[in-house]
Amino acid sequence: MIRVLVNGANGRMGAVVCDAVRHAADLELVAACDVADDLAQSIAASRADVVVEFTVAAAALGNLATILAAGASAVVGTSGFGSAEVERARALCATHGSSAVIAPNFAIASVLLADFAAQAARHLPHVELIEAHHDQKEDAPSGTALKIAADIAVARAVVPAAPEAESVPGVRGGVVEGVRVHALRVPGLLARMECLFGGPGDTLTLRHDTLTRASFMPGVLLAVRRVQGVDGLVYGLEHLL
Repeated sequence: MIRVLVNGANGRMGAVVCDAVRHAADLELVAACDVADDLAQSIAASRADVVVEFTVAAAALGNLATILAAGASAVVGTSGFGSAEVERARALCATHGSSAVIAPNFAIASVLLADFAAQAARHLPHVELIEAHHDQKEDAPSGTALKIAADIAVARAVVPAAPEAESVPGVRGGVVEGVRVHALRVPGLLARMECLFGGPGDTLTLRHDTLTRASFMPGVLLAVRRVQGVDGLVYGLEHLL
């Protein structure tokens, strides 16, 4: 039985994670914390093996340090991790001799989309990313978009030139690892990730839509079950599939 603490339990994702852990026969929810609670004290009191971190981007690295220092493994779904944050997280795992899984997206279909996007980029280097989320999401671009942009940057052999002129500043979006990224925030959406590739005379669109937060739970539970057996930091759920 794996003893699990969920940090950010009062949030939209945290509440769903708590429910998923409660219904898993091999997991035990031993504590549910949020930003006002003493995380280190809660880990010690509950003797948690794994802490699932779903709070906010500004607190995620500090919480990861607290989790690892307390002797627990971490599963981090908090968004907003770029390459610099990932390297800091890797260093924290090395310092504490502990393990963590950070996944920009726990939906299996989203992981497949990222894999397909990297494959496509090897043949169609002209690509722009459009990510759309609800208007309560605090970070932009999303962690999923950051990860896909980084994967595309590694996969494609060239960075093709694209128009940069803007009559309205920012209308062409931001640039992540040489990839144009556009972030939309509107009520009514949960999450959508779209990769638009262009070639001579045709286009290829890859798109993933998140309809409910339940779609993330198989990936979260997989990470909880596997994190204690990994070495240091694993960034991306694809490494556990």
